[in-house]
Amino acid sequence: MRLCAFALLALAGIASADDAPSFKRDIVPVLRTRCATCHLTGNEAGNMALYPDAAYANLVGVKSPTTGLVRVDPGKPESSYLIMKLDGTQLNKGGAGARMPFGADPLPAETIALIASWIKAGAADN
Repeated sequence: MRLCAFALLALAGIASADDAPSFKRDIVPVLRTRCATCHLTGNEAGNMALYPDAAYANLVGVKSPTTGLVRVDPGKPESSYLIMKLDGTQLNKGGAGARMPFGADPLPAETIALIASWIKAGAADN
């Protein structure tokens, strides 16, 4: 009986890992359609290119040049500047500028939660 319970728990863990957000599958499409239209070359505000091949290197573990806050702090969505900018709390937490995406409707709460979940899971380049 214990072996059966252990096997079920192990399978549940595998299913959970497979359900974790993927950067390429889940995050890149959001960046491509909602962010890279303005953050294309890295010369724009924020000094970061967010097109698919450059996004990860410009986000994860990188400090914002204007605030010093880490854009994506792996495992810590609450201290990731990206989440602050997306949910509009950046001014209350030492950040600057406007909520993102600038001049457009905010991302849906589910999309922000997906990005936060990816960060909380370690912000893997997968």
